[in-house]
Formats: sequence, structure tokens, C-alpha cells
Amino acid sequence: MRLSEWRKAAPHKDAANAKLAALVDPVLRSLGAQDDPHCWVAWGDEPGTRHTILVPTDAGLISCFVRVNVSGEGPRASAKLVRWNRVQTSELAIETSGPHRLLSFQVEGHVLGGADVVADRIAAFALEVFAAMDGRPRPEPPKARRGSSPAKTATRAPRAAPAAGPASARGTSR
Repeated sequence: MRLSEWRKAAPHKDAANAKLAALVDPVLRSLGAQDDPHCWVAWGDEPGTRHTILVPTDAGLISCFVRVNVSGEGPRASAKLVRWNRVQTSELAIETSGPHRLLSFQVEGHVLGGADVVADRIAAFALEVFAAMDGRPRPEPPKARRGSSPAKTATRAPRAAPAAGPASARGTSR
């Protein structure tokens, strides 16, 4: 999914305002991201305060950590480019039950998990990461499906006491 699509469906208005975009976009470009890159945004538990943008590039994976409200300073972004030979990933795992799919993938400490449409988006992102790691041409990311909000695809940071049972049908991991 493109960064512009994530911004349109941000779960908090401050997480994707123009002031923040003017701060983040030059940082991403300076590390090799194209304009409006295919990415994954890990909103976490406090998207109005902080989130992480993961962007695959030819050189490696950009991890851009965004703090929306830094006291006395305004928004702040810090980023790093992790070379592909140093990027840590897990396997891409999927489980099915009837017509539903549950998928999980971990990249640089971020656990991406979800069901159905969310699972498809995570799989597309993971396959792009794997292709880039292998030096293969990266697949074109799929277009967003109508009626499915990218905000619903955001993964949450792990909680101290995980909820019992499988990931919820909303598409967030617990």
C-alpha cells in the first residue's frame, strides 16, 4: 500500500497531517525512497503520538520512527536504512479456517498480523521485502480494495498480557 493511502486512513488526525508529511517525506527520499513509496505503517497503540513507517528500497529497508508531539519541539522523525543482508525477518506464516486466513510476519521487530484482506496486504508487503532481500525485481503492490480501510490493517504493538485465543477478526494482532 502506498504511503498516501496510509495517510488518508490514519487512525488519528495528527498522525498524517501535512506538517508531518513535510517532515517525513524528505527524510524518506534522502535514504532512497521514491515519492509515495509502497510501505507498511505500524501505528502501534498510540498512533496520535508515534508510529513507524517501513519502506523497502533497492539499498535496504528504511525504518522511519515518527513522534508526532514532542513537547516544545513539534513533530520529530528519525530514520535508518538497514542493508538487506542485515534485515531480520521471520517466515511468512498463514493459517486457514474455512474461508478465512490468518497471517503473520515479523520484520525488524515489528509483528505484522491480520486476517483476510489484511493478510493479503501483509503478504504483498512481505513478498516485496523478500524479493528485495534476494535482489529480484519487486512485485507491484496490489491496489487497495474498495471498502477496506488501511487503518484497519494496522498492527498493534504487543501488549504485556496477550489476549487468549487467535487474532481478532478485525485484523489486528494481539
